[in-house]
Amino acid sequence: MNRLSILSGVLFLLPGMALADTGTRIAELEKAVAAAQMSADNAWMLVSSALVLMMTGPGLALFYGGLVRRKNVLGTMMHSFILMALATVIWALVGYSLAFGGSGRIIGNFDHLLLNGVGTDASGGIPALTFMVFQLMFAIITPALISGAFAERMKFSAMLLFTALWSFVVYYPMAHMVWGSGGLLNAFENGPIPCFDFAGGTVVHISSGISALVCALYIGKRHGFPSEAMKPHNLVISVIGACLLWVGWFGFNAGSALSAGAGASTAFVATHFGAAAATLGWVLVEWIRDGKPSMLGAITGAVAGLVGITPAAGFVTPMAALVIGFATGVVCYWMVAVVKQKLGYDDSLDAFGVHGIGGTVGAVLTGVFATSAVADPPEGWAGLGLVDGNAFQVVNQALGALLTWVLAAVATFLILKICDALVGVRVDSEQETQGLDLSMHGEEAYNFES
Repeated sequence: MNRLSILSGVLFLLPGMALADTGTRIAELEKAVAAAQMSADNAWMLVSSALVLMMTGPGLALFYGGLVRRKNVLGTMMHSFILMALATVIWALVGYSLAFGGSGRIIGNFDHLLLNGVGTDASGGIPALTFMVFQLMFAIITPALISGAFAERMKFSAMLLFTALWSFVVYYPMAHMVWGSGGLLNAFENGPIPCFDFAGGTVVHISSGISALVCALYIGKRHGFPSEAMKPHNLVISVIGACLLWVGWFGFNAGSALSAGAGASTAFVATHFGAAAATLGWVLVEWIRDGKPSMLGAITGAVAGLVGITPAAGFVTPMAALVIGFATGVVCYWMVAVVKQKLGYDDSLDAFGVHGIGGTVGAVLTGVFATSAVADPPEGWAGLGLVDGNAFQVVNQALGALLTWVLAAVATFLILKICDALVGVRVDSEQETQGLDLSMHGEEAYNFES
């Protein structure tokens, strides 16, 4: 073969070689972009996980701790802190598998028992291990919310047993029904009752709020309630706790987008707007009715707004978030300041009035304001909520909330009966008078002698 023939052959192959090289480079570039996106999403999800954990300790611990009497502050804060340990261990052993394993309608399976198969594979966008730990933080804070209803009068041993049983019977099934594959209420998995719950209106707030009411009714009123004044012993630390909850809630809601993209931005803004509007709503009606706006009212209104916007955060516009927040603040104020007083039940820290009622209001209003202008609808749906012309979604949301009410109420009552039979639920009169810090834990929050 002469030189001319070789040169001709090389010139003939060059375009193909160039195209092949370009294709390889594009594939490598796409792989690098995907890896960078995964890293960014993973970083946001790990930060969100830390923010949600901060909501329990120190956020909820300080918020609840400041609202009780001085003799019960450590016992109350202990409820939040110990659940960071107890709920974690149960979740790692079996809880995550029951909540997110399999594709059953009501509950998962044991595919992920002992976290089997839960590693750093990122085929779902973020590592499975990251998703697991993010969801764990929800499993920690949800039962901690209930403790606000029985503060100052429940045995520590009973609280531990109650939380473990409640997680199995209420929380894990609710998490699977709403977010798990094939779940009964999962709109994006063709659930029979398709509900939208972006970050836990039903799973976290309605379930804990209704359970809180049942606990308050079952255990009974604190000695001296309502004739004896039971004012917060340190409102300052409750304000700090409320502020930490507000900041941590950005991880709670915006993290539920499961990525660092536009969905997280939508939920982040909606969360802030909802809390702000609810604060103003609560303070306004309190000011009109009582003549003075209180700091306690302002922080309670903020938490109510955060609760109300939670199911809607990734599905609504910023203006809708303002409406949902304001409505939730007003309704929750009415529940706490009017209805509770008339009915006379002792929900110590208003877990039902804020979380049960706020979660219900938010769930129903999600059916009104959810829109495809913000989030993609499930496959085959023309729109999301009433504003998109889908009026029946309001019914779906109400049915989902009702199912949560029934499950939480019945299960909680039965669990309390079991706990009462095994360890007794309520401290005795002498222990309650002394305070749970000393009678349950042998210590005091404040030493004024040193």
